[in-house]
Amino acid sequence: MLKVTDVDYVKDYELLLTFSDGTRKLCDLQPYLTGEVFGELLDRDKFIQYGLTGYTIEWANGADLAPEFLYDIGRAA
Repeated sequence: MLKVTDVDYVKDYELLLTFSDGTRKLCDLQPYLTGEVFGELLDRDKFIQYGLTGYTIEWANGADLAPEFLYDIGRAA
């Protein structure tokens, strides 16, 4: 099972993620910050309020993204 094991804020809405298979990817999440829950994260102060759960990242408002989705949209770091 793929997991996010580390996350670092890079800039704007971009995160550097490390996955359980050792892969590191840059993920620009801005295009996906839409709707009621994720749209809230366009406020950068809210966007940077994230943490690691047992398998992915989760924001203070409860939003989270599947590690497989993050892996697919990321580009090699």
